[in-house]
Amino acid sequence: MPELIAGKVVVLTDLVRRVLAPNPNIMTGPGTNTYLIGRDDIAVLDPGPDDSEAHLDAVARAGGGRIRWILVTHTHSDHSPGAAGLKERTGAEVLGYDERDGFAPDRTIGDGHVVADDVQRFRLRAVHTPGHASNHLCYLLDRERILFSGDHIMSGSTVVIAPPDGDMATYLKSLAIVAGLDAATIFPGHGDVIDDAKGKIEEYTTHRLAREAEVAAHLAASPAPLSVEQLVAAIYVGVIPELHPIAQFSAWAHLRKLTADGRARPATGDIDSLDATWVGVRPGHVE
Repeated sequence: MPELIAGKVVVLTDLVRRVLAPNPNIMTGPGTNTYLIGRDDIAVLDPGPDDSEAHLDAVARAGGGRIRWILVTHTHSDHSPGAAGLKERTGAEVLGYDERDGFAPDRTIGDGHVVADDVQRFRLRAVHTPGHASNHLCYLLDRERILFSGDHIMSGSTVVIAPPDGDMATYLKSLAIVAGLDAATIFPGHGDVIDDAKGKIEEYTTHRLAREAEVAAHLAASPAPLSVEQLVAAIYVGVIPELHPIAQFSAWAHLRKLTADGRARPATGDIDSLDATWVGVRPGHVE
């Protein structure tokens, strides 16, 4: 696969090019992937943050005056803020699930919405995939069987599920939805192309269920209530310590799901508090 170099226009298929935004960090990996889809009429997906004029200039230049739509997968700060600046450069219509986090689409779209060029050279279908964010959309390039996954699935790492907008039960349901799309490859919001879509979705699902089982097992084995911080220290042993504060959000999301499933409960605080402590609940046991 081509190197991930910020500002470089990389041809991925006959219909898809990628421009990497210059925002690498512990959360974004090499940075946010901005995709240009189409030839004569072009859709730009995830213009990225708004702190790099050079990135937006590079995307507009790559579009060659043919950018007709600007789409976002969700409204987190590394994906959607660049939409306004790219619209200024191109006059393109901005589309997204809702108005939030400073993002204001010209038109709101939802599950099943189709963006296609006038000659039907490409057909891009929105798929509502809440979990990482409640307003998250993946996009399927139908004939090519390419899934643009945003932050629903990433290359090189798993996805953080941060309550309250992030929800683990909903995220697992959304993984099942994309598993049923029969995508061949995944073009993620961060990292390189994922060639085995089915295998990656199965890997993600298995990983999340394994984490859930670990959380439940530690609660069941502990004589005292456990904090999210304690659970992360015990479970995320292969994860560098710098990532533990981030992992706490996903562990908290698992605890909230286990509580909804009747398998855990807060001992102090409540499910809406990251600082709560937690105990396990035996199946069929009445507290």
